[in-house]
Amino acid sequence: MLVVHVFVHVKPESVEAFKAASMENARNSVQEPGIARFDVLQQQDDPTRFMLIEVYRGEDDPARHKQTAHYAAWRDSVADMMAEPRTSVKYSNVFPDESGWDMPKTGG
Repeated sequence: MLVVHVFVHVKPESVEAFKAASMENARNSVQEPGIARFDVLQQQDDPTRFMLIEVYRGEDDPARHKQTAHYAAWRDSVADMMAEPRTSVKYSNVFPDESGWDMPKTGG
């Protein structure tokens, strides 16, 4: 399991558009077999800051995710919404074990 936290700071005028694009990307991402979880979080004290929590089943799954049409659409649509380049930190899963990350594939 690979857990990636992506930190995004968007322009104030782009908050709602970023949320909509990111939720659409997340809905499609959780349908991918290599993704156990894909969360979109908005910071409470600064609504222009977001964190995406992406939980991948294997090391190759992030690359597969980046080849999907929904990722490309998200990447291209939010590029001009960023107040600064997004950053990410990769983590190895400790707890829960893999079965604890399974979530229903409802799409929303």
